[in-house]
Amino acid sequence: MKALRDFLDKVKPHFEEGGKLHMFHSTFEAFETLMFVPDKVTTQGSHIRDHIDMKRSMIVVVFALIPATLFGMWNIGHQHFLALGQEVSFWQAFTFGFLKMLPILVVTYVVGLGIEVIFSQLRGHEVNEGFFVSGLLIALIVPVDIPLWMLALAVAFAVIIGKEVFGGTGMNILNPALTARAFLFFSYPAWISGDEVWVAGLKHGLQAVDSFSGATPLAVAAAGKIDQLPSAMQMFIGTVPGSIGETSTVAILLGALLLIYTGIGSWKIMLSALAGGLTMGLLLNLFAANPYMEVPAWEHLIMGGFAFGMVFMATDPVTAAQTETGKWIYGFLTGFLAILIRVLNPAYPEGVMLAILLMNVFAPLIDHYVIEANIKRRLKRAKVTVQ
Repeated sequence: MKALRDFLDKVKPHFEEGGKLHMFHSTFEAFETLMFVPDKVTTQGSHIRDHIDMKRSMIVVVFALIPATLFGMWNIGHQHFLALGQEVSFWQAFTFGFLKMLPILVVTYVVGLGIEVIFSQLRGHEVNEGFFVSGLLIALIVPVDIPLWMLALAVAFAVIIGKEVFGGTGMNILNPALTARAFLFFSYPAWISGDEVWVAGLKHGLQAVDSFSGATPLAVAAAGKIDQLPSAMQMFIGTVPGSIGETSTVAILLGALLLIYTGIGSWKIMLSALAGGLTMGLLLNLFAANPYMEVPAWEHLIMGGFAFGMVFMATDPVTAAQTETGKWIYGFLTGFLAILIRVLNPAYPEGVMLAILLMNVFAPLIDHYVIEANIKRRLKRAKVTVQ
């Protein structure tokens, strides 16, 4: 690392004001601060400084996503060869999945970071580091066979319309990754829904064995075939068709533990979302007007993208509620609405996306009323002395 530090110090003057490469200052600064903690110091006023800056926080989230990413790569290969009726080794399945996911990652980061760099250069700002996480999230919530040009359009839409028009990282009101998924869902529904898009090759004419359908647990439940659902253990481990990173609850929980331990992710939002999902599931069990409503409440928590959404996207510090009481309300309503939409609206079999985006919009309102309530309570306690 010392050699890299020396090299950066040597070329840095070229990127500073007056240097011949000053126009690329934002790009250089982004790489330098990614590799090393910035050496900037406070010159006036009183501040509390910490070694954890935004880039370090984002890297922690990336580390938390690694278990789901690695499992997703293996499951891509596992589902593909399962569809063919072939048994292969762990490494064969993983290698196949890695090669299928690599282009998705490349397109996501090239398009997304490219747009981020362009906007930063035009504004003369530092390159925002939030897309390091958003890019990986987008790659993990799309089908494995999504056409790359569609993915590029979705990423561009998410970055430009979902974030940059609001002022960039920290100013957006909607989660960028879910904005990209929503764009795909409403623009190209044939490539983001159905039984063929979740397994590599099925959409392109792969002839699967008769015992394999490619249907996700949510699709099976929505069709009323509750007796054909995978076992709870299969859904918990994640050996089922689905979005690349959303199938394995156990891998997601490993990431959740890291986020909670480091304080990067809000355990209040995660816990309240869990409570909200369970509450809605129990209410549906109580009425049970159709087979889908009979699915045990706890099974909803390990089906589809519920766990992934509540751990990695509902907790987004930019778009979630900021007040401590607001986090409980925001999380509960997000989990509650996710299961409600999932079960009662067959047009949207995965309600997590819409629930989080909807609550992103209402998060500022929740915080507003929490703050107003605090002000009123304090005013009631205050003793005013008239002289």
